[in-house]
Amino acid sequence: MESSRAAHLSALVCLAAYSAPPGPHTLTYYYYSEPRSLDPALSTDVPTGEVVAMLYDNLTQFDVEGRLGPGLATRWETDRSGLVYTFHLRTDARFHDGRPVTARDVRASYLRALAPGTQGGRAWPLYPIRHARAYAAGDTSAGPAIAIPDDSPVVITLAEPLNIFPKLLAMPVAAIVPAGADSRFGDQPVGSGPWRFASWLHDHALVLVRNPDYWGQVPLVDTLRIRIIPEALTQAAEYEAGRRSVVEIPFGETRLWERRRPAELERRPALRVFYIAINTTRGPLRDVRVRRALNHAVDVPTILANLLGGRGTLSAGALPPQLPGFDASRARYAYDPGRARSLLAEAGFPNGFALQLWRSQRPEYARVAQAVQQDLADVGIRVEIVERDAASARAAARKGDTDLFLTDWYGDYPDAENFNYPLFHSSNRGPGGNLAFLADPALDRLIERARRTTDPGEKERLDRAIDRRVFELAPWIFCWFPEDLWAVRPEVKGWHIPAIFNGQRWNTVRKVR
Repeated sequence: MESSRAAHLSALVCLAAYSAPPGPHTLTYYYYSEPRSLDPALSTDVPTGEVVAMLYDNLTQFDVEGRLGPGLATRWETDRSGLVYTFHLRTDARFHDGRPVTARDVRASYLRALAPGTQGGRAWPLYPIRHARAYAAGDTSAGPAIAIPDDSPVVITLAEPLNIFPKLLAMPVAAIVPAGADSRFGDQPVGSGPWRFASWLHDHALVLVRNPDYWGQVPLVDTLRIRIIPEALTQAAEYEAGRRSVVEIPFGETRLWERRRPAELERRPALRVFYIAINTTRGPLRDVRVRRALNHAVDVPTILANLLGGRGTLSAGALPPQLPGFDASRARYAYDPGRARSLLAEAGFPNGFALQLWRSQRPEYARVAQAVQQDLADVGIRVEIVERDAASARAAARKGDTDLFLTDWYGDYPDAENFNYPLFHSSNRGPGGNLAFLADPALDRLIERARRTTDPGEKERLDRAIDRRVFELAPWIFCWFPEDLWAVRPEVKGWHIPAIFNGQRWNTVRKVR
């Protein structure tokens, strides 16, 4: 009894400390949900990915603007074939326990993430390495092609040319841990990043402290305190009370915050696309004229303006505006019910037909689905809305059981390939991300060429051609590219919305009095 009471009191004291107003040397952040782990090999969620970026380093790393730059590798090059990458390691990086970071640690980290016994990790960024996919599946007869001639260079051979490979190594699962890290690593992490682990009171908060020996930009404050706060109202209340340095603004509260705290708001176009996947294998939806009719039938501009506070850029394709390959001159499908009816009649459906529109239980999805249902009814298409929890809705879409699926896609890394390949290549139909089940040989060839080329100019031309072809095939009802909106406390300086989720490391953020 006494030991239990002491433990309970200790937890209460810790929680009180986490909840106290931050001092001048403390920054405060929050997550909607508990990180799955602090182990890069188990990074499957955004909170884990964000904290991994603070505790660890990668060979390559994204900055807050989404630019790829040196991390533990000061430079890298590839051979003429595009298959062999050589990464040269810096000599001044050390883990938090004082050990130097070596090529042996890099190889061990990748093998650890790919190990068949790793439970539930997302090792796909390492699959392009020769033999890596087979190794992860349990075939250890030939290990991944990662050579370490001595303590500095790491030489990686790919299964086939892939120009985005250095960007994949900036993903959380590719963060570097000390060789020999065991299963306890997820709760007692040792990285080489700008922040060191201090404590984790599960379901309540994480505390990180500055790493004064960091090889790069040492954090400008002593402590970063991260609370677990699922409720948006609580997040906002804590921000207004001065207990959170920043807070994300829900779409439904955009106008309220614009009126109340306009000077504290920061905006950034998100590397994200909001769309309705059209299953191109089901009934009338096989006809491209029908799919184009759906696009003309939905008043997307009004939905964006009225239901989501205008926070987004209308889309005429799948590539966000900040990516090379985006075509600003392309006209989107205009809202034109008359044109929609004409296309339906041409396709042999003058009286319309019935469809199911699946969605998850996110609040903004309910309002959007209802608006789409009404607009399609105006051209004779009868829509039944099917609401499920997020996992069930996505599972149905991946199996091909949905006609229409209201969803979005977040970029894992800032490149057109991260939209084109998973969302539209025929090899990724269903579980791979192609929820429209699109299969177009010409499009596949374009996507494959764009992945292989070593010429940046050719890659951009190909990405533009891919997006044009996708728009013509109309596998989606094209909606918008959302805009992120955050509030930043007036005393907090140097914090900016990251272009990619693991691009904000908090080491350039400070507080002023």
